[in-house]
Amino acid sequence: MNDVREQIRLLSIFHYVLAGLTALFSLIPTLHVVMGVSMLRGQFGIVPGQIGAHRGPPPEFGWLFIGMGAFMLLAGLSLAVLLLIAGNSLRAHRRRTYCIVVAAVSCVFFPFGTVLGVFTILTLSKPEAKTLFAPPPPLATGQTT
Repeated sequence: MNDVREQIRLLSIFHYVLAGLTALFSLIPTLHVVMGVSMLRGQFGIVPGQIGAHRGPPPEFGWLFIGMGAFMLLAGLSLAVLLLIAGNSLRAHRRRTYCIVVAAVSCVFFPFGTVLGVFTILTLSKPEAKTLFAPPPPLATGQTT
């Protein structure tokens, strides 16, 4: 049982680390949002003195860059929050099903999330982990805490 406790403690720490990495990498689409705003403001337009200058991209491209960048940014930060909650849940030995679902979702974040997700699912599938995450038995009537 102590071996499984130690594995779950390490998984909790690795979930925190992966949440930080996910949050960091999810900030990259901010560049797309900035580029889309620049397109809408006309900063990709005519360059003075250039032969054959054009007007720049249509505004739809700017909105496309903003929308896609904002979606990817929001999805990455949401995954980071889910991983943080899963790390807390693992540390407290609660919400086993939630931790398994987040582990499956984190498999998308290749290669670190895949490794962490697989090890989390394998560890939480052990009978010792199931008993560790089991709710405490209810108190009998008439007993005080």
